[in-house]
Amino acid sequence: MILDKEHLRANLDEVIWKIEEARISVSEHHIVKLVAVGKYTEVENIATLYTLGQRAFGENQVQQLRERMKALEELPLEWHMIGKLQKNKINNLIDLRPALMQSLDSIELAEEMNKKLEAKESTMNCLLQINAAREETKAGVSPEAAKDAYMEIKERFPQINLKGIMTIGAHTDDTKIIQESFETTHKIYETLEKEGATICSMGMSGDYELAIKCGSNLVRIGSALFK
Repeated sequence: MILDKEHLRANLDEVIWKIEEARISVSEHHIVKLVAVGKYTEVENIATLYTLGQRAFGENQVQQLRERMKALEELPLEWHMIGKLQKNKINNLIDLRPALMQSLDSIELAEEMNKKLEAKESTMNCLLQINAAREETKAGVSPEAAKDAYMEIKERFPQINLKGIMTIGAHTDDTKIIQESFETTHKIYETLEKEGATICSMGMSGDYELAIKCGSNLVRIGSALFK
C-alpha cells in the first residue's frame, strides 16, 4: 500500500520522538541511528521517507535489496543488509556494496565471504550477529562464543571490517526475557569497544525503546514506520 506523505511523516515523527525519549533516559550524549526496514512496503514509501529526511534503509533479502537500490539509485541512500545471507548470494551482495551487512552469523559465513571479497578485491563492513536469546529459530553465535568469534574474524579475515554486533530480541511477550537478551548483548558490546566496536544494533518495531534503554545505538524499524 502506498502511504501518503503526511501519514508517513506522522509515523516517522512518532518513532523519532520515542527514540529521543529512550535515548535521553540513557544519556544526552547517547546517539541512536534509525535504519528504516522496507521489507513489506512499496518502494514509493521509501522514496517519500527520503523526502522527510530518512537516509538509512535496510532489507532482509539480497534480491529485494538489489531491486530497491536500482529503483532508487537517483537518491543518496545508505543501504543495510539485515537478513540471513545464504552462501550462494554472497557474490551478489558484494556487488551491491551495502554500507553495512548486519547479519554475519557464523565463522563459516565469514570465511566464505572473505574468500569472495578477496577475489573481487573488495571489503565489507559487517556486524557479528549474536543469538542472545539462544533461540533455535534464530541465527547467530552464542553469547559465550561471541567475543572469541569476533576476535577470530578480525584476525583471520582481513576483507571484513567488523564494526560491532547485532541481535534480535527474544521472541516472547515477556519483557523481562527480552530485556535480558538485550543486556547480554550490550555487555558483550562493552567488552568489544576496546577492539574498535562502535555499533550495537538491537531493537525493532516492537521493542526498540527497551533496546535503547539497554544501550542500543542502532535500531531497525519497519512496521512502526509503514503502518
